Amino acid sequence: MTEIEQFAAPGSEWWRSAVIYQIYPRSFADASGDGIGDLPGITSRLDSLQELGVDAIWLSPFMTSPQKDAGYDVADYRDVDPIFGTLADFDEMLEAAHSRGIRVIVDLVPNHSSDQHVWFQQALKAAPGSPERARYVFRDGRGENGELPPNNWESVFGGGMWERITEPDGTPGQWYLHIFDATQPDFDWTNEEVREEFRSILRFWLDRGVDGFRVDVAHGMVKEAGLPDYAPVEDADSMGGGEENVPYWGQDAVHDIYRDWHKVLAEYDGDRALCGEAWLPTLKKTALWVRPDEMHQTFNFPYLMTPWDATQLRDIIRESLNEFGAVGAPSTWVLSNHDVVRHASRLALTAENPQGEGIGPKSEGKPDPEIGLARGRAATTLMLALPGSSYLYQGEELGLPEAMEIPDEFRQDPTWFRTEGERYGRDGCRVPIPWEAQAPAFGFNDTGDSWLPQPAEWASFARDVEQADADSTLNLYKTLLQERRERELGVGSLVWEDLGDAAVAFRRGDLHVVANMGDEPLELGDGVTFVVRSRPFDGTAVPADTAAWYIRS
Repeated sequence: MTEIEQFAAPGSEWWRSAVIYQIYPRSFADASGDGIGDLPGITSRLDSLQELGVDAIWLSPFMTSPQKDAGYDVADYRDVDPIFGTLADFDEMLEAAHSRGIRVIVDLVPNHSSDQHVWFQQALKAAPGSPERARYVFRDGRGENGELPPNNWESVFGGGMWERITEPDGTPGQWYLHIFDATQPDFDWTNEEVREEFRSILRFWLDRGVDGFRVDVAHGMVKEAGLPDYAPVEDADSMGGGEENVPYWGQDAVHDIYRDWHKVLAEYDGDRALCGEAWLPTLKKTALWVRPDEMHQTFNFPYLMTPWDATQLRDIIRESLNEFGAVGAPSTWVLSNHDVVRHASRLALTAENPQGEGIGPKSEGKPDPEIGLARGRAATTLMLALPGSSYLYQGEELGLPEAMEIPDEFRQDPTWFRTEGERYGRDGCRVPIPWEAQAPAFGFNDTGDSWLPQPAEWASFARDVEQADADSTLNLYKTLLQERRERELGVGSLVWEDLGDAAVAFRRGDLHVVANMGDEPLELGDGVTFVVRSRPFDGTAVPADTAAWYIRS
C-alpha cells in the first residue's frame, strides 16, 4: 500500500530547498597559522565547497569575543574578532562566496552577551534598578542577606544559573542570570532598548550583504514571569528539547521578537532568511517558530535526535512534513552540528548519551566505527532525498567520526570544566578538519598547530585522499548533491512505499529511495538500476545499514 505525502509549503525562495553547509570557523581552515581557523582560511577553501555543490554556508560566531565559549560570548556584535580576521576579510569572503553562487548566513547570539560587552561592564558599575542593569536579568538574592540565588535554575553547562556580583562599594550585591556560562549574562528581552539594539545589529550585517541569520538559542530569550523554581529531569538534554513547560525555554512572548525581525529582513531584497535554533519537545511546537510572519526556517531537532529505527524515522519524517507544511514552511533536515556527537558515531552508540554530554575515553557504549560510518552514510543518503532544506556540518562529507580520545588537558568546552569532568561536552565534534593527509595539521594550516588535537587516524579521512577514491564519503556527497539538484528533490511531494518494517522507503517521481535499518539484506527484485548507493554492494539486495536511490524499468 502506498500513501501520498504532499510537501505542503510551495514557494520559490532559495531557502526552501537549499543545502546549507555549516562552517565552524575556528576548525575549518587556518590561513594565519596560529592554530585557529579564520575568515581568510574560509575564503581559500570556497572552491572546495563550490565543487561539493552546496547552496549556502552558515558561519558559527566570528564576532569580537573573549572566546570563553568559542565565540558564543559576544563582546561586540558589529566587528570581527582579531583571531578570525577583520571586517575587510569578512567582506572579501562574502564577495568570494557570492561570486561562486554561494549565499552566506551568519550566526547571531541574542540570548546573552559576553561579560566583557560594554553594556555589561556598565551594568556592573551602575546601581541596582538602573537603566544599565535593566538590559540584563539582575535580581536580588533570597535569604536574610540576599546570599541565596533568586531561584534554583541550573546552567546548561552545569552548576547554578545565577552569579552574584560585588557592588561598586565593595559589598555583596545582586545576582545576574546566565543560562550558559557565568561569562555569558542573559539579556532582558522585555527591555525595548535591547530590542532596538538588535534591530540595528541585524541591519549592520544585512547592509554588508549577508543572506540571513542563524539565531542561537532562539527558544531561550524570554523567561517566564516571576522566574519560578524548576528542576529538569536527571537525563534531560542540555538544551531542553524533550521537556514541556520549562520556564526559560520556549515562552510564547519570544514570537513577538521574530515577528519584529521578520519585518526588518523584509526591508531588504533577495529573500533574506532567519533560521532558529529552537530545541522544543514536539514538532507542532517547533513549527510555531516558522509561521508566515516569523522565522523562515528552524532546525528540525526531533529528526536529528531520532535513533536508527525505521518506524521512528518514518513517523518523524511524516510528522515533519505535516507540521511544517501546515504553517507554509519547509521542513529542515539536519544530522550533525557543533553541539552534538557527529552522526557517523552517534547512530551507532550503544548507551544513552543526552545531547551535550559528549563522548570521551571513559564513556560507555562507544560506537563500532564501521557500523557508525555505514549508518552515517545511509542516513545522509536518505536525508538528501527529502523535500525541504538540508544542513550539512563541516567534515561530515568526509565521514568524520567524533574525536573521542581527546586528552583531558586539551579540552576547552565550558561543560567539561563546570561539571568537573563529569560531562565531556562538545569538543569531540569541533576538532579541525583534515584537508591533506601528508600536510602539517592535515592541511588545516601550514604550521601544524591546532587548537584541539587531531586524531592521527584522520589522515585516512583527508579530502585529498577521499577525492581520489570513487567510493569515498566525499564522492558520495558530491553525487548526492548533484542528483538532488538535477532532479529538484528539494521541492515537491513524496509517495511512501512499503518495503517492510525495517525499511524507510518512498518515491520521488520515478526515483525510488530506500534505507535498510534491519539486520538482513533487503531484496529489491529485477529491473532495478541504481542511481546512488550509500556504499558499494553487488546485486539488487540492499545490505543492512545501507541506503540507495534507484529506478525501476
